[in-house]
Amino acid sequence: MTILSTLLRAATAALLLVGAAAQARPEPAATPAATPALWRVRDADTSIYLFGTVHVMKPDVAWFTGKVKDAFDASDELVLEIIEPDDPRTLSATMAGMALAKDGVKLTDRLTPQARTAYQAAMQANGLPWQSFELFNPWMPGMALSIAPLARAGFSNELGAEKVLRAAAVAAGKKVEALESIEQQIGFFAGLPMDQQVTFLNATVDGLPDLDKSFDLLLRHWKAGEPDKLAREMNESLEATPQLARVLLTDRNANWAQWIKARLDSPGTVFVAVGAGHLAGSGSVQDQLKALGLQVDRVKK
Repeated sequence: MTILSTLLRAATAALLLVGAAAQARPEPAATPAATPALWRVRDADTSIYLFGTVHVMKPDVAWFTGKVKDAFDASDELVLEIIEPDDPRTLSATMAGMALAKDGVKLTDRLTPQARTAYQAAMQANGLPWQSFELFNPWMPGMALSIAPLARAGFSNELGAEKVLRAAAVAAGKKVEALESIEQQIGFFAGLPMDQQVTFLNATVDGLPDLDKSFDLLLRHWKAGEPDKLAREMNESLEATPQLARVLLTDRNANWAQWIKARLDSPGTVFVAVGAGHLAGSGSVQDQLKALGLQVDRVKK
């Protein structure tokens, strides 16, 4: 697999690894069965549920039922990757500030003539004025292009698992905490070397025709509770680019495992919800917990 196809998959996979700001108008809802995976780690007086989320969703996916809903209802506390600000302008301003190019080079000047033409056409086709991104680093339009087709297809972060869980937690008076800050999450992409940012952008542009299909397949595995298949589609591709895999996946999983281990020292029941890619494949949060000597069990019912 070439680095371009790998980073294209990474662009799609990012939606299962970090929060995304896709917006779309809801469609009429239906309720097909969905049974996403759930795990639990516990000791004598503490239970911590681990649930893998999808950050953008269509309104026809019914997942907050069964064992997932039961575990959430039994929990005293919800822990997410981040807590998004109530005003989306705050998030937009933070992203824009961190995406500004410090060297003053225009974005299109970083691209070859062929890549520039393809990029400009892709931005226009997705309703994104490329001229407005000229002062930004390549990861910014790369993420925008990863999300825009999904928004047009009916996916929305307003329907994503985090939004649903946080609203339910607030309504129930549960404590809500975060593992990371918004600045940390944006920094994962902002800190990539420039050559990798350019490759990431080019790969996203080249793969836009297959983006819907790739994400639909990931979502299908998530709904069916098939983390191994999800990992094969996503995490193995990320592992082919060690820098991206380390930044988006491995280091964060290790940090979260340490947090979970420390949280076991305090009694209670906690529902931890992070991107589904973190709970799938080699180096997952579960693997990191096992390396720390903790037992992690899949919740069947």
